[in-house]
Amino acid sequence: MSKAKMLTVAAVCIAMAFLLNQVTLFRMPMGGSVTPASMLFIVLAGYWLGPVYGVLSGVAMGLLDTATGAYVVHPVQYILDYILGFAMLGTAGFFRKWKYGLHIGFIVGVFGRFVMVFLSGVIFFYMFAPEGQHVWIFSFAYNITYIAPEMIISLVLISLPPMRRAIDIVTKTIVPPEIYLMMRKNYKQKTE
Repeated sequence: MSKAKMLTVAAVCIAMAFLLNQVTLFRMPMGGSVTPASMLFIVLAGYWLGPVYGVLSGVAMGLLDTATGAYVVHPVQYILDYILGFAMLGTAGFFRKWKYGLHIGFIVGVFGRFVMVFLSGVIFFYMFAPEGQHVWIFSFAYNITYIAPEMIISLVLISLPPMRRAIDIVTKTIVPPEIYLMMRKNYKQKTE
């Protein structure tokens, strides 16, 4: 696949993630929100284009998210929450040749994002923990409140047969044939 085509696909995934990120179902007071599957398109960038383009798409999404109102208290917190957090979603590309690759990649990418925002919460938002509550528990509870619902929404979506077929059609047109055949073979084993 040409670099121009890969950049175009990455740009479309970033644009879709950004647009869906603007539709907020629930916003947390110190950053973080539930959106209708905005993380999915960065995961798809990794799944379709590989981990390098996936991670770079995540970084771009983190920068775009900053433009619409980031909650920043320290430069390292910004890097953890926005740059590394979104970049982790693109690591889904490491699993694109695996059986159940999209699902596993999605879960691993979202878990990676959760780890980044969890660490940010422990290091930079400890002062907001209620008295007597351990900061680790506070950060876990706060961040899982918005990460888990969005993860569930996206996992349900990619498990629906019409969505799965749509992803497969796009995958067939984007991914090199030898990789597509491996991905398709692993998916067929899953559904049989």
